[in-house]
Amino acid sequence: MKRVLIYVTPKAEILDPAGLATQKALKNLGYDNVNEVRIGKYIHLTLDDGDYSDAKISEMCDRLLTNPIIEDYFFEVVDG
Repeated sequence: MKRVLIYVTPKAEILDPAGLATQKALKNLGYDNVNEVRIGKYIHLTLDDGDYSDAKISEMCDRLLTNPIIEDYFFEVVDG
């Protein structure tokens, strides 16, 4: 089994209201050294050993798991 860990974040040019609200809250709590917060999502897939390729994972991300217009992603494959 292979585990695929997919990290998704808003593209740099996309406004991130949740990130801005979190940054403001952190500053209100005294964490003045926080310059930026970007809130994303984490996706964990488990695949059969013979059923995985980087191209297939990218295809899944582009077609369903992310919105390529407003989100960036990267993934890593680890042994399960």
